Amino acid sequence: MQPDPAAGPPARASYDAVVIGGGHNALVAAAYLARAGRSVLLLERLDRTGGAAVSAQAFPGVAARLSQYSYLVSLLPRKIVADLGLRFEVRRRRISSYTPTVRGGRPTGLLVDAGDDARTAAAFRELTGSDREFKAWQAFYGMTRQVAGRVFPTLTEPLPSRAELRDRVADREAWDTLFERPIGEAVERHFIDDLVRGIVLTDALIGTFSHAHDPSLRQNRCFLYHVIGGGTGDWDVPVGGMGALTGALADAARAAGAELRTGCEVTAVATDGTAAEVTFRSGDTEHTVGARQVLCGAAPRVLARLLGEAPAGPAPEGAQLKVNMLLRRLPRLKDETVDPREAFAGTFHIAESYRQLEAAYREAAEGRLPSSAPSEIYCHSLTDPSILGPELAAQGYHTLTLFGLHLPARLFADGGDAAREAALGAVLAPLDAHLAEPLADCLARDERGRPCIEAKTPLDLERDLGMPGGNIFHRDLQFPYGDPQDRWGVATRHPNVLLCGAGAIRGGGVSGIPGHNAAMAALGR
Repeated sequence: MQPDPAAGPPARASYDAVVIGGGHNALVAAAYLARAGRSVLLLERLDRTGGAAVSAQAFPGVAARLSQYSYLVSLLPRKIVADLGLRFEVRRRRISSYTPTVRGGRPTGLLVDAGDDARTAAAFRELTGSDREFKAWQAFYGMTRQVAGRVFPTLTEPLPSRAELRDRVADREAWDTLFERPIGEAVERHFIDDLVRGIVLTDALIGTFSHAHDPSLRQNRCFLYHVIGGGTGDWDVPVGGMGALTGALADAARAAGAELRTGCEVTAVATDGTAAEVTFRSGDTEHTVGARQVLCGAAPRVLARLLGEAPAGPAPEGAQLKVNMLLRRLPRLKDETVDPREAFAGTFHIAESYRQLEAAYREAAEGRLPSSAPSEIYCHSLTDPSILGPELAAQGYHTLTLFGLHLPARLFADGGDAAREAALGAVLAPLDAHLAEPLADCLARDERGRPCIEAKTPLDLERDLGMPGGNIFHRDLQFPYGDPQDRWGVATRHPNVLLCGAGAIRGGGVSGIPGHNAAMAALGR
């Protein structure tokens, strides 16, 4: 994607809409508004659009374009792809997950094959000694799939009230399980095996610092958004990496007439509720443009600062470590019954048994780095080798993405490299424990001879992307219902200022849903 020029004043003195930020949600909003005939100016602080959904050549001299921050797609509705005419493709992962463990002193694991129930049932039987856990797995995820089919379509409709969404779900036991009671109760009620319990719970903890029985239910909200995507809960691989999606969105917005300007940092927003002024800096020059409406893709805390207001609620805190790697080959596993090309094709769970997740949470809550940090790993290039240059693909190279849990920003408060390196060690050590060879032996090297591995802490995300506290959801996720007076879940206290980013109700993840909903609100639909 070519950066948009930032030099010179904007094309107009005033616009129907000014969109703050150039992430995927902001691009969706700009594209919808421009297609509706509105004049639109989008302002992005960085020298490129895409926000956290970008592809980058992370390692000097190595022709591999990694999804550097966000990396999978689940919540993007087909409606948005169709409405905006996006040329964008995703591929389904055949293997859902693999979780290595040791039972009876023997390396083994649990492989969940989304395309073969008999094979998955046999894997459960081999691990647990009976068919009980697999039957419980089928029943539990049958329930979540039914909820997904009823809730997901509402995400691009006017915001339902709590009672309306409960009636839509219809199944009161399912409603209580996901919306009313801590998810840990259901996990413990349905499953007995500690490893199986942990695999289920992980979806409640992605980027969310919480535990199974947290009375705030922030873990339930996280779990819900991870199991309703597409109406099925499936997670897909973006062909060409995340940058392929945001590149298509930027093209759609430009084609519709939106003016996209990068290298433009918004410094202030003033509004009387009817008209607004947006001030931004481009290089050494300051500009101010008028707007009938302002749509903000940045976090609510950032918007409050731009408006000169006190932020509401506690400061957001991210809780993850993102590690990008390029390998010369996939590592061999101690569990010789599974092919690494299958094990790493889905979600590869490390140190994520139920007890391990709880122990890691307790250590981090006490201000200590988890001694065995849980993480999830997957190999993009097994499903989509297009992100590798032809030469690397031919030589058997592969990418590896690791997402560490229970690593809150507070553990990196000094902002130094030492904490990052310690966290990297805490996620790699439990991985190495299940490998037949050290991961370090498999890492590729860049043009300077350095290992191809990079780690991003929450504070790195705050610095690189402007996410307060490095929170990938901008703030705690919210249940997808609310006050019907906020018709689309994007309102602020200023009638002509709307949220179009992850901090809106029904935000979070790579979805475009807040951008769609903010555009619908701006258009009065």
